[in-house]
Amino acid sequence: MTQPSSHPPSTRPSLGHPAVLLATWFGSGWLPKAPGTWGSLAALPCAAAIAWFGGPVVLLCASALVFLIGIWAGGVYAEKSGEADPSAVVIDEVAGQWLALVPVASDWRFYAVAFLAFRLCDIYKPWPANWLDRHLKGGLGIMADDMVAGAYAMIVCYLVSQLLA
Repeated sequence: MTQPSSHPPSTRPSLGHPAVLLATWFGSGWLPKAPGTWGSLAALPCAAAIAWFGGPVVLLCASALVFLIGIWAGGVYAEKSGEADPSAVVIDEVAGQWLALVPVASDWRFYAVAFLAFRLCDIYKPWPANWLDRHLKGGLGIMADDMVAGAYAMIVCYLVSQLLA
């Protein structure tokens, strides 16, 4: 995987490229202010549909698949934009948000808990997410810290769901 170029981008990559479309989660990463929050919000209805039709195991598998796709798509976007970790890339939030939702996937009442837990973990990056964010580069670097944040948020969701069950 190639590293992003050192020259500044002349224009934003086109949504016509499949990697850009996926990396920005169909353009939601280009919404104004807090693109990670928009990406996490855009992930919720997709997660609800996956959980409705397939349950939590399918959502877990979908999270893993989006993680793998995100390594490619995020890397391509980073290369095209010339940025190491472009804020418009939100496929990492999608994969992490879906992971956070796994233990509560079939109960929409906990989606707000999962959203808040994931956003907090993604913003504050508890170890090892902070280490991964600083040391991994390319598409894997874009994706890895959000999966750790998603795992922490998943634990929070499980514990909250058990306390309120």
